Amino acid sequence: MPVNLEQPADHVAHSTAPKGQSTTDSSSTVEDDMPEKEGQLRTHSTVANPQSRFLNRELSWLAFNERVLAEARDRRNPPLERLKYAAICGSNLDEFFMVRVAGIHRQIAAHVNIPSPDGLLPRETLTLVRQRTHGMLRGIEKATRKILRDLADEGVKLIRVSELGKQARAQLREHYLTEIQPVLTPLIVDPSHPFPYLSNLSLNLAVLLDAGEGEDPDFARVKVPVGVLPRVVMVGDSLLMLEDVIAAHIGDLFKGRQVIATYTFRVTRNTDYEFEEEEAEDLLATIEDGLRRRRFGSAVRLEVIRETPQEIITFLQAKLRLAAEDVFLLDGPLGTANLMNLPVHRPDLNFPEFTPGMPDLDGDDEDGLFETLRHGDVILHHPYDSFANVLNFVEEASRDPQVLAIKQTLYRTGDDPRLLGALRTAAENGKQVVALIELKARFDEQSNISWARKLEHAGAHVVYGVPGLKTHAKVTLIVRREVGGLRRYVHIGTGNYNPKTARLYTDLSLLSADAGLGADVAELFNHLTGYAEAQYEHLLVAPDTARRGFEALLEREADHARAGRDAWARIKVNSLTDPQMIEALYRAAAAGVRIELVLRGVCCLRPGVPGLSETVRVRSLLGRYLEHARVYAFGNAGSPEVYFGSADWMSRNLDRRVEVVAPLMDDRHREQVLAIMDTEWADTRGSWELCTDGEYEKIMGDFSAQEAFASARHSP
Repeated sequence: MPVNLEQPADHVAHSTAPKGQSTTDSSSTVEDDMPEKEGQLRTHSTVANPQSRFLNRELSWLAFNERVLAEARDRRNPPLERLKYAAICGSNLDEFFMVRVAGIHRQIAAHVNIPSPDGLLPRETLTLVRQRTHGMLRGIEKATRKILRDLADEGVKLIRVSELGKQARAQLREHYLTEIQPVLTPLIVDPSHPFPYLSNLSLNLAVLLDAGEGEDPDFARVKVPVGVLPRVVMVGDSLLMLEDVIAAHIGDLFKGRQVIATYTFRVTRNTDYEFEEEEAEDLLATIEDGLRRRRFGSAVRLEVIRETPQEIITFLQAKLRLAAEDVFLLDGPLGTANLMNLPVHRPDLNFPEFTPGMPDLDGDDEDGLFETLRHGDVILHHPYDSFANVLNFVEEASRDPQVLAIKQTLYRTGDDPRLLGALRTAAENGKQVVALIELKARFDEQSNISWARKLEHAGAHVVYGVPGLKTHAKVTLIVRREVGGLRRYVHIGTGNYNPKTARLYTDLSLLSADAGLGADVAELFNHLTGYAEAQYEHLLVAPDTARRGFEALLEREADHARAGRDAWARIKVNSLTDPQMIEALYRAAAAGVRIELVLRGVCCLRPGVPGLSETVRVRSLLGRYLEHARVYAFGNAGSPEVYFGSADWMSRNLDRRVEVVAPLMDDRHREQVLAIMDTEWADTRGSWELCTDGEYEKIMGDFSAQEAFASARHSP
C-alpha cells in the first residue's frame, strides 16, 4: 500500500510535534525522571488528589518502577546487573500496559464514571499515566545506552553493522543467510495483502519501498523474530542487535525493489482477558480458548524510533486504532526487556556467585527429614537457604513406602523437572496424589496446562481450583503411616513451587509435623477439592477468614494502645491497595499503634498525615533478589504473634483468591523472623521511605540486608 509522505491521512489525529520530539507534551524529562531534593534521590509523587486519604494506585506502581530504574543507574551494581535492572524495568512496564493500562482503557470504553479510592476518574488516571510513562521510557532507554557504553569500556561492545570490518561483515552475511533470513517473512501491504496482524510485544521493521517515479512509496512489514532467535547476535567477538542485522540485509528480502528506508517499531496489546468460568463446562478448554483470544487483544501502545516519518506513525496509529497520546517516540533500542542476558560470560561484570546454604534436615535414622520434623518445625529463608530442601521433602515422600498421600497447590510451576518427576513417581507408586493446579495464573497458563496433562497421564488427581477464585496458596500436605497411627506433615510457603524463582526471590518456608496445622491444611484441601465446609483453628484463609482475622489483630493492637500497653504492628507484603485494610491501619494508628510497613511495590496508604497516620512509616526494599515474603507481626502487649503466608493486602488477594496465612508456633521462629524484619528495616543500600507528600526518598548508605543474610550463610 502506498504511504503518502507529503500529507498524513485526514481521518486520523496526528501530532504536529517537530521531528525528534514526543507526540505527547510531557513536562517530564529524563533528568526529571528521578528528581533530587536536598541531596536526596526521590521518585515522583504518587499523590493525585491532595485531599484524598489514598495514594493513586497506578502512580504508586510507576514510582515502584522508578525505584527499579534507580538500580539500573546505580554504579555500585556491576554493569551486566544494571542492564538486567533496565530490562526488568522495561518488562515491568510492558506488563503494566498489557494489564493495568488496558484495564483503564476498558473502563473508559464502558463509560465507567466511578472514581477510584484516590478520587480520580479512569480518564484522569490515564492522562497522568501517559504523561509519566513517556518520561519513564526515555529514562529506561537513556540508562540502557549509558550501561552499554560502560560495558564497551569493559570490552563488551554492542556495535552497529556499519562499524564492522570487511572480514567480519562477510562472516555476518554468512550467518544472516543461513541462520536468520530463512525465518523472515516480508509482508507487503496492498489491496491483495491487507495490513498484517501485529502480535503483542512484537518488534517490527517498517520498510519503505520505491514504487516508481511520482508514486508514493510502498509499505512493507518484516517481523523481527525475537524469541525464535536471540535479540543480540554474536558473530566472532561482535555483538549486534538482531533488527540492525536484518535492516542491513533487507534488500535480500525484496530483490528487484529499491528499499528507501527501514524504521523499527513495537506494539503492546491488551492481555487482560477475562475467563468466563461460570459458563465453562471444561475449564481447561476454556482457558486454552482464552489464551488464543488474548493474542488478539486491542493495541494499547505503539513505540517507534524517533526518526520515523510522521506519516508512517500516523499510518500505524490508524491501523492499530490508537490515540496520539499512546504513541511513544524513542531513540532505542526498543524492547529493553529482551536485553536481560547478553551472550557473554563475564563473571567480573555480574554479582558474585552465591551458593545457598543447605541446612542438614536428614535426621539420624531411616525416616530422614520426617524424623527431623517430628522433633520440631523447620523454617527456611530463601534464597539464602536452598529451596532444594522443599524439593527433597516432596521427593522423599514420593519414594517412602509409608507415605499414603501427597496433596499440593501449584500456582506458577516453572519448568524444573524435579517437582513434576516427584509427583509423577508418587502417583506411579500407587500413592494418592492430588495436584490443585491454578490454570488462571497470568502468563503461566500454558505451562500449568502442560503440567496438568502430564500429571493426569501419570494417574494423579488434578483439580483446577474453585470457580470464581484463583488458588494462590502455597501448601503441601503429606500423609504418612507411622507407629501410633497416621501423621500429617505440611509445607507452607510465601513463594511458588518454582526452583528457578526460588533462587531469585526472597521467601519463607515452614516444614512442620504440628498436628494442629496438619488438621487445618487437611480441612483446606477437603474444601478445595470437595467444597466441604472448613473450620480452621490456626490458619487464616482467604476469602473466608483472612480479612476478618487481620482486622481483628489490628483492633487488638489498638485496644492495647488505648489501655496504655505497648502496641505495634510490622507488616511486609508486596503491595497494599485494599481500602478496608488501609482504613484498619488508619484506625490502629489513630489509637497510637506504631506501624512499620515494608512494601516492595504499590502502596495506597498515606503515611505521616496528622490525625490519620502519624505513627505509620512505610519503606520499600529493593536489591539483588526480589523481596517476595509476606510477614504479619503484632506486638500483643509483649507476647508477639507472627504470621506468614501468600496474601498481599490487596482486594484481589483477600476477596478473590484462595490464600493461606499461618502462625509461627515456635518462639525461636518468631524471634528469627522478627530479626529478619529488623535487618531489613536497617537496610540503607536498597531502601526507600514513603513521604507524606507521596514521594519516595532514597535512604542513603551501604548496609545491605540481603548481603548480610547471604554472608551469614557462609560465615565460619
